[in-house]
Amino acid sequence: MKMKVENRFSEILKELRLEKGLSQEDLSKELGYSQAAIARWENGKQIPNIEVLISCVEFFGVTAGYMIGLED
Repeated sequence: MKMKVENRFSEILKELRLEKGLSQEDLSKELGYSQAAIARWENGKQIPNIEVLISCVEFFGVTAGYMIGLED
């Protein structure tokens, strides 16, 4: 189950970023994290912590359940 949620977060983060027409660098500036961190999350190489999840939820205007792939 962990892997499924991790993969969905990665996919959803990239999808939402691209829908807003943002580069990883743009998003890193908006969220206050490095571009390298954004890349690791999108590539599924690192699972973000709850603070990152909250930042993403607030920025993109989605629910936490959606952001981690538990809701449509």
